[in-house]
Amino acid sequence: MTDRHQYIVSLVRDADPDRYLSVLYAPEEKRSALFALYAFNAEVAGIRDRVSEALPGEVRLQFWRDVLMAQTDSESAEGSPLAVALLDAVRSHQLPVQPLLDLLEARTFDLYDDPMPSRNDLEGYCGETASALIQLAALVLDTPAAMRFSEVAGHAGCAQAITGLLRMLPIHRRRGQCYIPADLLAAAGISREALLNGDDEAGSKRALAAMIALGRHHIARFEEGARDLPSSLRPAFLPAGLSDAYLERLEAQGEAALDEFVSLSLWRRHWLMLKHAVRGWR
Repeated sequence: MTDRHQYIVSLVRDADPDRYLSVLYAPEEKRSALFALYAFNAEVAGIRDRVSEALPGEVRLQFWRDVLMAQTDSESAEGSPLAVALLDAVRSHQLPVQPLLDLLEARTFDLYDDPMPSRNDLEGYCGETASALIQLAALVLDTPAAMRFSEVAGHAGCAQAITGLLRMLPIHRRRGQCYIPADLLAAAGISREALLNGDDEAGSKRALAAMIALGRHHIARFEEGARDLPSSLRPAFLPAGLSDAYLERLEAQGEAALDEFVSLSLWRRHWLMLKHAVRGWR
């Protein structure tokens, strides 16, 4: 294992343990590309944590745009082992660049504290981040099959992203961020400010319940479509397969989920991934 590959694997293992576990179920010759995609996603998703204001974050996103747009220009990736690995994955597996550029555009939202306007906007954000990543991973694993399951990838990504946003609520609230869409908040009878400040316990519970219901809607659509998912594509979908278990924990936590990060034990995550890797979603 080269130093560069070791660095990228450790980045995914530390920042995104669920996706790290899922790669271990992929064929060995596919793992480098998957780790590169997931490390790129972790790097971009974590920009907000590493900057004190939006402008440096915008600069970092622009760096990645430049890398992807140049592609053949090695200077654009100079000094970044991850950029080199990402470009290797794109070239080796003939991956489309536009979804990666769209992912960067979507991640601009993370740098600010703007409200999420509507459910459609939230699903669009999920589609351009988690869903796009699943589809790209599927293309690495089995290109012809991946083309037939793009809609399933869309629902799987929405399920995974909505679950992730709910788990991140304690961090987002401390920052003054709220990814729960304004129309869901209105239906729950609570304002964005009241949710962030913890001023309305009943309204917060209703808002959480609405988001959990939305996540479960996408889980149901994902699992229905995944019944025919070939074994070659399963590793790309394994992280999304944990969404239902996470939502169960979030639901059990109730309003405490606003302040406490919800996780699953390592053994349970291993078991759920093993089950889906072997049996699929039948």
